[in-house]
Amino acid sequence: MSESLRIAIAQQNFLVGDVVNNVSKIISIAEQARDELQADLVLFPELTLTGYPPEDLLLRSGLQHRVLDGLDRLMEVTNIAMLVGYPEVTDDGQFNSAGLIHDGQIHAVYRKQYLPNYSVFDEVRYFHEGTEATVFEFKGVSCGISICEDMWHPGVMAQSAEAGAQLMLNLNASPFHIDKWREREAAMRERLEEAAMPIVYCNMVGGQDELVFDGQSFVMAANGTVTQRAEPCVEGLYLAEFETGEQLKPVSGKVVAPLSVEASVYDVLVLGTRDYIEKNGFDGVVIGLSGGIDSALTLAIAVDAIGPERVEGVRMPSRYTADMSLEDAELEAKALGVECQTIAIEPAFNAFLDLLKNELEGKPWDTTEENIQARCRGILLMAVSNKKHKMVLTTGNKSEMSVGYCTLYGDMAGGYAPIKDVPKLLVYRLSEYRNSISAVIPQRVIDRPPSAELAPDQKDSDSLPPYEILDAVLEMYVEDDMCIEDIVAEGYDEEIVSRVTHLVIRNEYKRRQAPPGVRISRKAFGRDRRYPITSGYK
Repeated sequence: MSESLRIAIAQQNFLVGDVVNNVSKIISIAEQARDELQADLVLFPELTLTGYPPEDLLLRSGLQHRVLDGLDRLMEVTNIAMLVGYPEVTDDGQFNSAGLIHDGQIHAVYRKQYLPNYSVFDEVRYFHEGTEATVFEFKGVSCGISICEDMWHPGVMAQSAEAGAQLMLNLNASPFHIDKWREREAAMRERLEEAAMPIVYCNMVGGQDELVFDGQSFVMAANGTVTQRAEPCVEGLYLAEFETGEQLKPVSGKVVAPLSVEASVYDVLVLGTRDYIEKNGFDGVVIGLSGGIDSALTLAIAVDAIGPERVEGVRMPSRYTADMSLEDAELEAKALGVECQTIAIEPAFNAFLDLLKNELEGKPWDTTEENIQARCRGILLMAVSNKKHKMVLTTGNKSEMSVGYCTLYGDMAGGYAPIKDVPKLLVYRLSEYRNSISAVIPQRVIDRPPSAELAPDQKDSDSLPPYEILDAVLEMYVEDDMCIEDIVAEGYDEEIVSRVTHLVIRNEYKRRQAPPGVRISRKAFGRDRRYPITSGYK
């Protein structure tokens, strides 16, 4: 045996579908690992060449042609081995595969055996299951290969050990949700009960529509100790070294401490927002600033994502907008260095009321007039978006989206919704966290009761239960799939629970028309939670 094995963990951000540039990036990273880290092998994330998840791009023959061309380019790289993920088309179907490329050849291919088909995953739609272990000899070490979901189930680890593996190399595209890092490491320790060998866990990083991959790649020794953990939410190339004496042992490296819930969620929101803007080629963003906490947090996320010079705020006061709301919105913009415009909606609102006077005559003031105000604002923001090539960021949170406390074609109008999976109480916690870095959200915004300001002296509590109750009920109903009876058994008022659950069901049609946004929970609306709009279920 040689004295050591040096593996570079490529925790990297790839653009879905951009095979040509992804391959160029793989080559650059491999050469860096070879020349700067003196690595023997580079471990890349799952489906490296296509990015993850490529979804129905996998059904296009053109994508496969680019993958084959990309593999040919990778085989031209010399003096460094690469373990890369790619979709492999064979006579037996398409597989989610990983190939060891070295010295002009693909020396070994592994086909993913467990295909996730739950939550945000749809791999059964595209791939066939592999059945066999793949173990290759490299520098005197027998290395097994596994891909993401394989390591969440018993079998593949033991199968690889039976085939002689001493080290498990695991390619991943594991998306973030709160405390996911803890779940990953616990799952790997369960696999060590099947076969005690070190694991190198390489996870993707970056945003892809609603999903964010947070990295946090790690090395785990055969006894379950994490000997190395990478930074969250940033690209990096990390050297993992193994002593190859009588027993293969990882050399201890830097173990980055996990972040708090607030810090980890905030970083994911920033990363997801940045990648959606950058990967889709937007010049910047525009945000309606109400002076409330949701738009304040969204503004901070946007500035931290792409810088203040590419963010524009717009204040759009109405007859119901409090002076303090205008003042606080201006303070937020100044604190973050953002240009802020003011466009009063009163002339447009009056014009719409005049146009509709025959339709509205004799009928009491209700949400119709409230929604007209919100839609006036939506028109203004979209006009700024069109003229200045800036995407509108919407500011609705998960609590509002759940119960439909939002206006179609009004405050829901936009291209991306950074906090759409963030419950209201977490919005407050994230705002406090962001202020602990630098004070950018006025304390009065955090302290004052939230209000849509679409009617005189309006407060959210006029229409909704207190957020302490609403968020708890929503978590049980939306994320835990608990029924009304079970939620009531937890001590919640049956009338409130029934009302909240009715609103969730009733407003599915609104959520279908909402822009995408960052997923941070175990069950977000959209890819995770798929309910019919038309339903007799009560």
